[in-house]
Amino acid sequence: MNGKLTHSRALAATWLRFVVIVILVLGVFFRFVNLDRKVYWFDETFTSLRISGYTEREAIAQVCNNKEIGVEDLQKYQRLTPERTLTDTLKSLAKEDPQHPPLYYVMTRFWVQCFGSSVAVTRSLAALFSVLALPCIYWLCLELFNSSLVGWIAMALLAVTPFHVLYAQEAREYSLWTLTTLLSSATLLRAMRLQTKLSWGMYAVTVALGLYTFLFSALVTIAHGVYVVATERFRLTKRVIAYLFASLVGLLAFIPWVAVILSQSTQINKTTGWTGEVKISRLLLIKRWIVNLSYFFLDFDYDTIRGAEGSWLKLIVKYSSPFILIFVGYSIYFLCRKSPKQVWLFVLTLIGFTALPLAIPDLISGGIRSQVPRYLIPAYLGIQLTVAYLLATQIFSTSVTIWKRKLWQLVMVTLISVGVISCAIISQTQTWWYKDLNLYTPQVVGIINQAPQPLVITSCQATWPLGDELALSHRLAPKVRLLLMKESNVPQIPNTFSDVFFYNPYYNAPMPILQSKLEKEQKYKIEKDVYPEKIQLWKLVK
Repeated sequence: MNGKLTHSRALAATWLRFVVIVILVLGVFFRFVNLDRKVYWFDETFTSLRISGYTEREAIAQVCNNKEIGVEDLQKYQRLTPERTLTDTLKSLAKEDPQHPPLYYVMTRFWVQCFGSSVAVTRSLAALFSVLALPCIYWLCLELFNSSLVGWIAMALLAVTPFHVLYAQEAREYSLWTLTTLLSSATLLRAMRLQTKLSWGMYAVTVALGLYTFLFSALVTIAHGVYVVATERFRLTKRVIAYLFASLVGLLAFIPWVAVILSQSTQINKTTGWTGEVKISRLLLIKRWIVNLSYFFLDFDYDTIRGAEGSWLKLIVKYSSPFILIFVGYSIYFLCRKSPKQVWLFVLTLIGFTALPLAIPDLISGGIRSQVPRYLIPAYLGIQLTVAYLLATQIFSTSVTIWKRKLWQLVMVTLISVGVISCAIISQTQTWWYKDLNLYTPQVVGIINQAPQPLVITSCQATWPLGDELALSHRLAPKVRLLLMKESNVPQIPNTFSDVFFYNPYYNAPMPILQSKLEKEQKYKIEKDVYPEKIQLWKLVK
């Protein structure tokens, strides 16, 4: 750190390490607490569908048949059975979800086979990956900054960052992607330092692991390549050759799934096209970038905190965003001014070459790729490294005045505190902003489960059929019956139910054709004002 950090063991031992250990314990606690209480939302139900070896098409064909079914009939597609094997899991991903490589899903399938198919168990593997990321960022800081102090602070920040806690509690691959990104970055720096075949071989393995976790890992590998070439002054040195060979080996290991991607390009365009089709103004896009950045450090979600008790939290989020943007900008500026070139160049390439390929197309042609926070995990990790470096340097530098040290200590305490408060609030909620398709599932389920003998009607003509019904199935009482129907063929509704509901999660009104047929053919009237419009649930009465 150019002599500007004091490595006083006494100082670190007396308060920093103790505080960080306490924060790490809190971070681990937040990752595992109430795993089964959170809404098992749309995306997660497809994780269970894939690891169970079913395809969406199979499930739709069997349950969207205008026949009355029970909750257990939907849960069949959320649990492992002896009839479906690992091969079926791979086939399900290859046919319908090739943009999600199989590593996380294969590992989760084995995890569930060992410990059960409950929601808590299915999510716990992602939580474990998130915990393993903590020592990995410490290792990365040792390789990059050659400073344990930066590593301790980086671990503390990562432990209680609400963004990482949210994705630690989701049965998707994003916490594993965080882990592989940190591993790949640390092994690259280690390989450049040692320059041994074994170290470059380890890097090749992490490249393959990253690609088999998430396709955007290719951007991380490209960022690494730019860094290696730039530090070698654009010459074909032994390090550059070693990097090219190692990354090529990692890519070759990924060739089998590349073949799957190429053969299913139409399916990928169908399932990911929404990121480019949704058009928003450039001003709104930039505003959402800033909001997402502020959510990375403190997250008092607008959609899930309501009433007077949450108003002050909303004000904090609203007015803190500009300060967080300035703080992050200053931390990047400070890194570039105070650290060696090989340090700041690594961080800037990690941020720039993983974020700009998403942001530039959005700015030029429209789209919302860059406003999906989970796609920017490597860039956020780079930002976290800059913040850790800034705090460690300013708090422990011998050249900084005492009052400035106190000021930066206050900044660090504030960052940690708002992170802890955010995580504490999140731990007590059932849903959050990133579960946008299921924000109101708890209210919907509460209304339905209160009925003595309820029937829930949904339409298979929805934009994304079945995902919401699978999410409901994890919370609906066994007494609830469901009728998944096609709008063109409305079956006769039996008179044996105490309450009949129509659930249409993607529209703010019942489907006109369905409404007309129910009113004319079966004398049912859809009562529109019984429940709040935002929960998109209506009651049918004779």
